[in-house]
Amino acid sequence: MTNPPARFALDHITAIDTTPIRLAELARASGCDAICLFMQPMEVLPLLPQFDLYGSSAERQALVRRMDDLGVSVDVAYPFTIAGRTEIAGFTRAMECAAEIGADVLNALLYDRDPVRRVERFEEFCALAGSFGLRTGIEFYPPSQVRSLADALATAEAVGRVGQVGINVDLLHLMRSGGTFAELAAAPAERIFYGQLCDGAAEAPADIEGEASSERLLPGEGVFDLAGFVRALPAGCPLSIEIPRNAAALAGEPVEERVRKAVDGVRAAIGGAGGA
Repeated sequence: MTNPPARFALDHITAIDTTPIRLAELARASGCDAICLFMQPMEVLPLLPQFDLYGSSAERQALVRRMDDLGVSVDVAYPFTIAGRTEIAGFTRAMECAAEIGADVLNALLYDRDPVRRVERFEEFCALAGSFGLRTGIEFYPPSQVRSLADALATAEAVGRVGQVGINVDLLHLMRSGGTFAELAAAPAERIFYGQLCDGAAEAPADIEGEASSERLLPGEGVFDLAGFVRALPAGCPLSIEIPRNAAALAGEPVEERVRKAVDGVRAAIGGAGGA
């Protein structure tokens, strides 16, 4: 029997060709209580439409009003990528806006190759986030410099801030990094903030970055044990549905259908536990 999650969130990457307001509407229509939101358009996500949450107070206010109407909140805000030359103060505006729209966790990817500086910069980032009432979740990712769950746990422990600094565990990244459910179940519960769900093939493709950002599998199309993953997470751990299918989008499959397949597939795979 699975541990019932506190909620499902619809990740923006699952409905990548939508504005923030449309994402919130799709979340509510599919029975999700939250969204995980890209805060700005990015060249690496070419299907993401143009919007301006950082520059337009009117857009932020409209998003907050619509989410309030729908009963939808922001679980995770992206992207916050820290590399060797990143100036942490440069995230101030983004954090202000994330706090204004009610985000809970900032998702952090760490690419700095210097291990000492990587922790120091991340600690600075977490302190700045905390000043806005925001928590920070490390997303371990094999192409980054925090490649595994063990790496992420070590980084979080180096920073401290229990309850404020934790880990976002993406099932795809756990599998591609060679992690196990036993390792996840043994992790300190207070450090595991979030679980991100998708399916995947047994063998990693040559382009694992493309797989992660553009072409994940729907539940049942691959070999991942989604129910086992949920069981390994702390009881009540929030979950997001993170299943980009860019080929289907480019082939003309409506976003409503892509979201329906992703959400229904996840619910079926983990025994129907979840948000609405």
